[in-house]
Amino acid sequence: MSKLKILTNGFIKENPVFVLVLGTCPTLAVTTSANNAIGMGLAAAFVIIMSNVMISLLRPVTPNEVRIPVFIVVIATFVSIVDYILQAYVPALAESLGIFIPLIVVNCIVLGRAEAFAGKNNVFDSFLDGVGMGIGFTFALLVISTVREILGSASYFGHKIPFLVGNEVLILVLAPGAFIVFGFTIATVRALQKK
Repeated sequence: MSKLKILTNGFIKENPVFVLVLGTCPTLAVTTSANNAIGMGLAAAFVIIMSNVMISLLRPVTPNEVRIPVFIVVIATFVSIVDYILQAYVPALAESLGIFIPLIVVNCIVLGRAEAFAGKNNVFDSFLDGVGMGIGFTFALLVISTVREILGSASYFGHKIPFLVGNEVLILVLAPGAFIVFGFTIATVRALQKK
C-alpha cells in the first residue's frame, strides 16, 4: 500500500466513525458543540498517533501472548498525558469532555488500529495510519457536531446565529438527536460511496 493511501485511508474510505462505525460512544456524547468535537478529536488523534508509533516500535520485542495488555498500557499512558495536559491548559474543555477523555483507553478505534495496523507494520506507516485515522475521527465529530450545534442550539463554535435563534430543533442537542444525526450522516456517506 502506498504511503498516500495509508494516510488518506482513514479520511473517508475507512473512516472510523462513518464507515467502520467505531467510537460511537464519544461520537454521540461530545458532539453537542463543535468546540467539544474538535477537542475530543484532537485528543483521540494524539493518542492514536502516539500509541501506533510506540506499539510499532515495541512490536519486535512484544510476545504475542501479552500484546493486548501491552497495547492497553501504552494507550493508557498517552491518554493520561492528554488528560493532564487538558486539565492544566484547557480546564473548561477538560470539564466539558469529562469522563470521555479517560475512556479513550477503551475506544475501539485506538485499540483496533493498534491490533490491525501498528502491530503489523513499520513505524512510519503506523504514524501515517494514526494521522489519517485521527483526522478522519476529528472530521466525523466535526460534521456531526456542526449539524447538531447549528440546528439544535442556533450557534456555531459558541457564537449565536441570529436568524436561527428561536427556531432551534431542541431534540438535536439531546441524546435522541445524536442518534438521528449519526444515522443520517452514515446513510449519506454510504450513498455517496455507492455513487
